Amino acid sequence: MSFTLEGRTGPWEIVVGLEVHAQVTSQAKLFSGAATDFGAAPNTQVSFVDAGFPGMLPVINRECVAQAVRTGLGLKAQVNLWSRFDRKNYFYADLPQGYQISQFAHPIIGTGEVEITLADGSTKTIGITRLHLEQDAGKSLHDQHPTKSFIDLNRSGVALMEIVSEPDMRSPEEAGVYLTKLRQILRYLGTCDGNMDEGSMRADVNVSVRRAGEDYRTRCEVKNVNSIRFVMQAVEAEARRQIEVWEEGGEVVQETRLFDTGRGVTRSMRSKEDAHDYRYFPDPDLPPLVLEAGWVEQLKAALPELPDVRRARYAAMGLTPYDAHVLTLEKETAAYFEEVAAGRDAKVAANWVTGDLFAAINRTKTSIAAPPVPAAHLGALLDLLADKTLSGTLAKQVFEAMVETGKSPGAIVEERGLRQVTDTGAIDRMVEQVMAANAEKVAEYRSGKDKLFGFFVGQVMKAMQGKGNPALVNEAVKRKLS
Repeated sequence: MSFTLEGRTGPWEIVVGLEVHAQVTSQAKLFSGAATDFGAAPNTQVSFVDAGFPGMLPVINRECVAQAVRTGLGLKAQVNLWSRFDRKNYFYADLPQGYQISQFAHPIIGTGEVEITLADGSTKTIGITRLHLEQDAGKSLHDQHPTKSFIDLNRSGVALMEIVSEPDMRSPEEAGVYLTKLRQILRYLGTCDGNMDEGSMRADVNVSVRRAGEDYRTRCEVKNVNSIRFVMQAVEAEARRQIEVWEEGGEVVQETRLFDTGRGVTRSMRSKEDAHDYRYFPDPDLPPLVLEAGWVEQLKAALPELPDVRRARYAAMGLTPYDAHVLTLEKETAAYFEEVAAGRDAKVAANWVTGDLFAAINRTKTSIAAPPVPAAHLGALLDLLADKTLSGTLAKQVFEAMVETGKSPGAIVEERGLRQVTDTGAIDRMVEQVMAANAEKVAEYRSGKDKLFGFFVGQVMKAMQGKGNPALVNEAVKRKLS
């Protein structure tokens, strides 16, 4: 799907690449045993290594390496059995060592790909250039004191995966869909929780513009954007700024910029550094990282089912593309659906999850992770529907009672006497009572007013408080009227 921005002198094409920093899901940091829990009191999760004390030596966290490999495998990327950590030297107040341990020349993961599906149904493959491991810096707090800045080192040393895409995206939508898909894959793999509001996933957005058929022009990097919506807004805002610069006869300068979410514009932060500015060199305290091919194969064999594969399986189960898409957006939703659908009609299960359950979640302001109705209870409700204990109408009533009380459907049916009536004798007697009370309408029906049939069915169901089996009620009414 082509996308261009109209400038004063004609159309311009946007070129976008993303560098996503994803915090590795692990209980300890990349090179120390300090904890990584979000929201802890400042400077309570800091080891001597994280604080940059002299003589402290980093020790690699095996689980963080495994998480990076799992991510690489999930991105269909090359896993490098030999990689190396380098020191990236720069000064910042919340970087106590004076350098960041990262991977520059030899990353743990090489080229891969992510397939995205756009709003018009078309698909596109976005190339992955590399994934490397690095440690996070601390955090500067400028709003705690009128004249001083505070430093919190809880994040210092936390493991990050930097996932760098190729400049393959051509619109804000593509950037948003790519980031959404990447977050989905990481969450399915369990390698990053993707909570952008907690800072565990953020993006540096590289943007340039060009005329159709041109080579790439100078790009600018918009730093640390922390939501998918803001990424899309930043792409468009920076592209429009660059178009204006070019059309006025200026030159776009390669630099790092920030996105002002309040004003919807980007502003200059600093000139863009080159690799030599960081004086990269191999970290003398860490030997090269050498992986065994057999270990990588073990990790690959234990990977969970990823969204694309699961979506295809749901389609094979008879679900619509829309249902398959909605049910696989979040790992928790898919897990809930799997439990409800186990051994039952998948389409019926999908209808209840995407309809009644989602509506209840919205109404009660809960989430699929802590749903108003447990999956086991919804599955039991579908069993009562399938064995004709409940009609569709009664099942809806029972579901609402489940939301209100938290009780199982079986308990509610017994307590409230909601079991569907399938006794044909009882149904026949009720039909006769309704017809006796509406003799005039019976005569009208028999004189040709066929539309009154629904009236009789409705009256019988009303008299039976909705408990009559609809199919049996219909048969009995038809039989008695004829």
